Amino acid sequence: MDTIIEIDHLSKSFGDIRAVQDLSFQVREGELFAFLGVNGAGKSTTINILCGQLAKDGGSVRICGADPDREADRVKRSLGVVFQTSVLDKSLSVRDNLESRAALYGITGKAFSRRLEELSGLLELDDLLKRTVGKLSGGQRRRIDIARALLHQPRILILDEPTTGLDPQTRKLLWDAVSRMRREKSMTVFLTTHYMEEAADADYVVILDSGRIAAQGTPLTLKNTYTGDFITLYGMTEEQVRGLGHPYEAIRDAYRVSVPDTAAATGLIVRNPEVFRDYEITKGRMDDVFLAVTGKKLTGGAGK
Repeated sequence: MDTIIEIDHLSKSFGDIRAVQDLSFQVREGELFAFLGVNGAGKSTTINILCGQLAKDGGSVRICGADPDREADRVKRSLGVVFQTSVLDKSLSVRDNLESRAALYGITGKAFSRRLEELSGLLELDDLLKRTVGKLSGGQRRRIDIARALLHQPRILILDEPTTGLDPQTRKLLWDAVSRMRREKSMTVFLTTHYMEEAADADYVVILDSGRIAAQGTPLTLKNTYTGDFITLYGMTEEQVRGLGHPYEAIRDAYRVSVPDTAAATGLIVRNPEVFRDYEITKGRMDDVFLAVTGKKLTGGAGK
């Protein structure tokens, strides 16, 4: 896959605060890229620079081969952005919000009607188009935010904590729509999230801490590097589990044993077949990775 976003030695300060420090990474076309960090880690600063809303102090940024500082219009047409806070006009109907936005990209008349029909099918908007945005639920507004970002068929969709506070059904609808766009249009998704199960589905992950990259890699690589495996044993006594010689914890109707990696789990099973009659092996979670890398717990919030 080709590189679609390239960040090289990016830096940005606000007075004495060094928000982004010597940041370098690449995003490949068509991938789901997760950009993680606690509030204040530098995520929003980086996104604002990508979108051309904030000037950088140093380094370079290229999006679809263009420099946002010199080719702002070209870059903006390549991007669709869903901000953490909705930017919809609450006094207008859903259709009016989308129609006015589409007009900025020259999408009017029959072209707008066709695009609206496509997005309505993708995000289940038909029953919402005539309603005033201010009277919609948070989940309904989120669907409109995403439709707004997709109107001009961007090559890159930036999602800044898109599912915070949403119910599981709405989260699934949104992710099904995004996955379909990635599959059918090779759209790249640049994601910030506080839900680690979403980050676990990413193709590549960058974890920021105090404006610097603390770790990066595929979810599997990060799990193998920063966490171990876990074996959940059912129907065993605590004495049997203790005899395995590994750290463990009691969980409801089972015991959870920690091992360094899958090879260690395999060796343990081979040496103790009488114990491993009913069990399952799982990798560490992305939550465990994030905590191991930063020493901090990832929680939601407005400012970053």
